Amino acid sequence: MNNHELHLFKHLAASLHFGKTSRACHVTPSALTRTIQRLEEELGEQLFLRDNRSVQLTPAGELFRLYADDVLQRYDLLQSKLSGDQDLGGELSLYCSVTAAYSILPEIFQQFRAAHPGIHISLQTGDAALALHTLQNREVDVTVAALPANLPESVKFLKILETPLVFIASAEFSERVQYKKGEIDWQETPIIIAEFGLSRERTERWFREKAIVPNIYAQVAGNEAIITMVSLGCGVGVVPQLVLEKSPLQDQIDLLEVSPQLESFSIGICTLKKNMLRPQVHAFWQIAAGIEKA
Repeated sequence: MNNHELHLFKHLAASLHFGKTSRACHVTPSALTRTIQRLEEELGEQLFLRDNRSVQLTPAGELFRLYADDVLQRYDLLQSKLSGDQDLGGELSLYCSVTAAYSILPEIFQQFRAAHPGIHISLQTGDAALALHTLQNREVDVTVAALPANLPESVKFLKILETPLVFIASAEFSERVQYKKGEIDWQETPIIIAEFGLSRERTERWFREKAIVPNIYAQVAGNEAIITMVSLGCGVGVVPQLVLEKSPLQDQIDLLEVSPQLESFSIGICTLKKNMLRPQVHAFWQIAAGIEKA
């Protein structure tokens, strides 16, 4: 087995989807299947349980995943030591929301690319609520995420900024916000809430502490989707103010004054502590830490 095969296995072990891994790694599904079959034949163990609908790691696959992580990490360290003062190479994979991609990462990327042009950056964007899950599932090396109430012991977090979590309503369809005795009637006002994640947790806690059962109109994935639905007059939503400020729909949105205010978000760079042994991750972290202190 070689490092390319280990990279393919590692990606598939994270994605559990042959199509996604073949596209992300630029190999055909048949070539990916043959690679996994060769690994299984060499090890004498089945690494994946697969049928037409699902892919799962076997116990042997879980053990081999640890082995693959260790081998690839050691290889990166070896390359770093052999290169001496030469430029770092290899790959650094990141996951973040679309908003983070153009509001938080540009300055970090600019300095990182200038300092380490030999490192290839692979960037995935998606729902911010999935950032920590994606990292812990070892699909990427680094993520931009909101700091949860209880940070997992295995995760290292570098705070970049703080942003309020705000209630928003449509400027055009203001009648969607219902009032009773001068205050918002939350049982009559439709609410658009995140499907899961820190935003949902803090919103639910806010309602719970006020002994309110909210009128939930929809549960959606992604802050951008919430802003879109609010702008169309579907209801009231809750998003980080940073996302709203970067949204092209900002002018169609009003902020609602609520008391008490929702707990704000601390946004930062996250990686697994063991990833810091990889020179690419360590170099990226140093750049981000320098910008944060500036």
